[in-house]
Amino acid sequence: MDRLDIQSAVDHWKTAGMDLTPLLTQPNVADSVARRRVTSQDHGLTTILDRKLIALAQPALESGESVSHALGIRNSDRTTATMLSGDIARKFGEAGLPADTIRFDFTGSAGQSFGCFLAPGITLTVEGDVNDYLGKGMAGGRIVVYPPRTAPFDPTENIIAGNTLLYGATGGEVFLRGVAGERFGVRNSGATAVVEGAGDHCCEYMTGGVVVVLGKTGRNFAAGMSGGVAYVWDKDGNFEDYLNDNHGLITLETVSEAHDVEALHTLISRHLEYTRSDRAAVLLQNWAMTQGQFKKVISKEYLRAQAELASATAGA
Repeated sequence: MDRLDIQSAVDHWKTAGMDLTPLLTQPNVADSVARRRVTSQDHGLTTILDRKLIALAQPALESGESVSHALGIRNSDRTTATMLSGDIARKFGEAGLPADTIRFDFTGSAGQSFGCFLAPGITLTVEGDVNDYLGKGMAGGRIVVYPPRTAPFDPTENIIAGNTLLYGATGGEVFLRGVAGERFGVRNSGATAVVEGAGDHCCEYMTGGVVVVLGKTGRNFAAGMSGGVAYVWDKDGNFEDYLNDNHGLITLETVSEAHDVEALHTLISRHLEYTRSDRAAVLLQNWAMTQGQFKKVISKEYLRAQAELASATAGA
């Protein structure tokens, strides 16, 4: 409190009658009672899972040799692979390492911010489930999550990942065999993701990248979406009811252009390859029918920018 004072320059009618005395009064305590930090706090950073990952990845960090390991993971293991990504960035820069140079296959429940700021060259798989903020700020690499092989439930009807996934991601890939929570792909700026269902506010404020939803979504889809492309399997034909287009900024159309069909088919095929998804298998087996059930979501400004870029490139 001895560092605080009232700013006398503030002269506004809303401050009239405001008494800050209780906030600025010094407590009557003995001199021996600490009022500031006097001891350091142990955050447990010396024993976190990333230390083990960095040690196991040394052949890749030192000479670019491929490494692969299987490990367990718990929900108390947070920001897994973030410190490892930092080491890659410091040594190899923005380009990182070649794809799949470092691979870790986890079993269990991953904690918050799994794969946060993931660097190119890292592949993370989880047989189990993951918490909120998966892939936050990821710049490359690949994250794959699928239920336990012995799970008796239908992944398309169950949550496998938490909320606010891919927040601010600029690159990389994510394949989730199951349903994600709310705000999937929020502020995504460059990552590619496939999920089998999502909660409210999917693709909120998205500015780039590609999101494929092989199932139902919640309300308010694409709110504030200014870039990127989303493909949604609209089996019931009512996806438009969940789309946010209060200002007429979004274009909703059936997937029919050859490049869209090819891109969508490729992503679903890779989703099947990485996750063994039954949903992906059924869609591909009946592609002649299911392809026409997909809807493409893209902002009108982003569509215009793409057209201008294509025209400029052709002219050059």
